[in-house]
Amino acid sequence: MPVNIPKFGDSLSEEQINFLKTFTKSCRKSILEMVTNASSGHPGGSLSSLDYLATLYAFIIGQTGEKIVISNGHISPGVYGVLAEMGYIPKEEVVKTFRKVNSIYEGHVTRHVPGIWYGTGPLGIGVSVASSFAWAEKYNKTNQKVYALMGDGECEEGQVHEMINFAKHHELNNLILFVDYNKVQLTDSLVATLNIDIKKIFSAADWNIIEIDAHNYEEIWAGISSAQNKEDKPVVILGHSIMGYGVDFMEKDGRSNKSDWHGKPPKPEQSKQQIENLTLTKDEENLIEEFRKGIKWHPKKAEYPKLLTDTKIDTGEPIIYEKENMTDCRTGYGKALLDLAKRNKNIVALTADLKTSVMTKFVSEELPQQYIECGIAEQHMVSASGGLSLIGFIPFCSTFGAFMTSRAKDQARVNDINCANVKMVATHCGLSVGEDGPTHQAIDDSGSFLGLFNTMTVEPVDPNHTDRLVRYIASHYGNFYMRMGRHKVPVITKEDGSIFYDENYKYEYGKCDIIRSGLNLTIATCGTTTQEAIKAREEMMKEYPEFSIEIIAVSSIKKFDDTLLESIKKTRKVITVEDHNPISGLGGQLARALIENAIQVEEFKSMGVTSYQLSGKPEELYKLAKIDSSAIKESSTKILSNKFPHA
Repeated sequence: MPVNIPKFGDSLSEEQINFLKTFTKSCRKSILEMVTNASSGHPGGSLSSLDYLATLYAFIIGQTGEKIVISNGHISPGVYGVLAEMGYIPKEEVVKTFRKVNSIYEGHVTRHVPGIWYGTGPLGIGVSVASSFAWAEKYNKTNQKVYALMGDGECEEGQVHEMINFAKHHELNNLILFVDYNKVQLTDSLVATLNIDIKKIFSAADWNIIEIDAHNYEEIWAGISSAQNKEDKPVVILGHSIMGYGVDFMEKDGRSNKSDWHGKPPKPEQSKQQIENLTLTKDEENLIEEFRKGIKWHPKKAEYPKLLTDTKIDTGEPIIYEKENMTDCRTGYGKALLDLAKRNKNIVALTADLKTSVMTKFVSEELPQQYIECGIAEQHMVSASGGLSLIGFIPFCSTFGAFMTSRAKDQARVNDINCANVKMVATHCGLSVGEDGPTHQAIDDSGSFLGLFNTMTVEPVDPNHTDRLVRYIASHYGNFYMRMGRHKVPVITKEDGSIFYDENYKYEYGKCDIIRSGLNLTIATCGTTTQEAIKAREEMMKEYPEFSIEIIAVSSIKKFDDTLLESIKKTRKVITVEDHNPISGLGGQLARALIENAIQVEEFKSMGVTSYQLSGKPEELYKLAKIDSSAIKESSTKILSNKFPHA
């Protein structure tokens, strides 16, 4: 007969306790075999958190399929051991290939493994993801709980504190967090490393706190049961545990709060006898087999959509900004996002206390249920967005460029590894920020994401272009980083004076646009320096009518289409202009592309921000940095003077 699943609030029967002992006995054997075979891994925390983890999967998740995030991803041996015992993954394969090349059973939990909702590693990220799952369950009005596991030392991470405040503010009473309180970190005991009071941390944030013996199954079940009915607050279960519990030579050190077994595998001779002791009898194997027959939920293989796949949303109709009125790109972003959110309930806006600056205020005011305020917590915001994107939402998270790409880069990188679908839109980029000064003038932000394989970068040149790009990135799968300035800019027009980015314009990723045609020089621009290039060209054409200058607006520094490359083949002379450091921006990336495509040029000059600037108006700073129209004119004239000596 299958094992009876207990109801919340019931005391565990002797049969249920004996089952859990058998279940975890087999898991402990798998953990030892994994780390011993791999000569690598983290056995200590895997063993200390195992009893709670096994109870959770066996009695709850296996029945309901409720979401769980393992924030302390290094306890993968424990997680994989439980998943194997549940019958979700093949035990023999896990044991043999753990941490081996070409195996999906990586050193930290990964979405490649069925039963893992989000792949973690850097501490603090997973709890933010779990909180976003909890927010989504409330948004969708389900009765499901969300579970998360973390280590005690992990509470030292600043992002954890961001999550704690977020969960309390949003009354995530459906979030149940377990802290593996084994009082040991990587290098030493918790007390010796950083003597924090974990209970006071959660108490200060007004969470519900439950304390249990993490190796007593009755207390574990009572704690989980008690956590089910909290009305307005998230719950943390502080599980007092012992590192290495259940393996004699490890447990002895764990009881002394020694960190020896945090990330050190045992030698084969140490493991041999323990593995033999943990081998199940035939009756115990039969008990596990019978249990599996009663499992109701089985995980599906994670989906990894191809980048730029059409996500089939209602993109609506573009908003047209008339040339008579100057406005900023961030307003174009905010209004496009509102229109999309009205049409698609799965589009949500997240902001870190900057909604009036980044223009997510439009969504906040008209669709408050689709707006998520994170407070001054950029790291949490980006991780939470990653979580939401993997469960059906299309999150747009916004802050200033300096914060998105520096402070939250680690979080964006982990989203990238998870092949998430986050739309990171940053305003106040470059010298366009003006008087805020160099700490806020993001001039290396695009370059920050160049090394991410599943994150694309885009930059619009005016509000109309912004509108089209926002609708495109919303409707195409993958992480995007979209940067824009702060100041108001003219609407780009064609040479006949009509709007360039009109209702007929269609954007594709990497598209470059011929703003002005020419034969002798290509000026490639990103963002609002396009306005400066147009102004410079107009002035030069009046003074030197023989000059024939082509201006190409580049939408992404990670992909250039044939429009730009063919222009350069034609002119053989190139100037790049950008409100960014050219080393990691348009200048450097285009130079690389020309080499890779064997395109030879006679002249190549990159114009960008090559030093930190102080406060000033955007136009003043553009002039100081030599990326304004006068500097473009001077450089263009110098290059073309060889072809036109009298110039």
